[in-house]
Amino acid sequence: MKVYNYSIVIEPDEKGYHAYVPALSGCHSYGETVDEAKENISEAIQLHIEAMQEDGENIPEEREPTFVTKLTVTTL
Repeated sequence: MKVYNYSIVIEPDEKGYHAYVPALSGCHSYGETVDEAKENISEAIQLHIEAMQEDGENIPEEREPTFVTKLTVTTL
């Protein structure tokens, strides 16, 4: 059994919290709370990887380091 580590992003939205994995295209989930979003995205990651394995696809590994920052942009 291989262990994978991925960064996740959790953002508030109109229904609660949207969670996704930048390294796994299309891997998204939702939760009414941050904790529920974390639990749901963990399950989504497992299912996403299993589906990729069944399809014979390579499982992406996240490159280090990952940077998350804010950027201010001014428009006219």
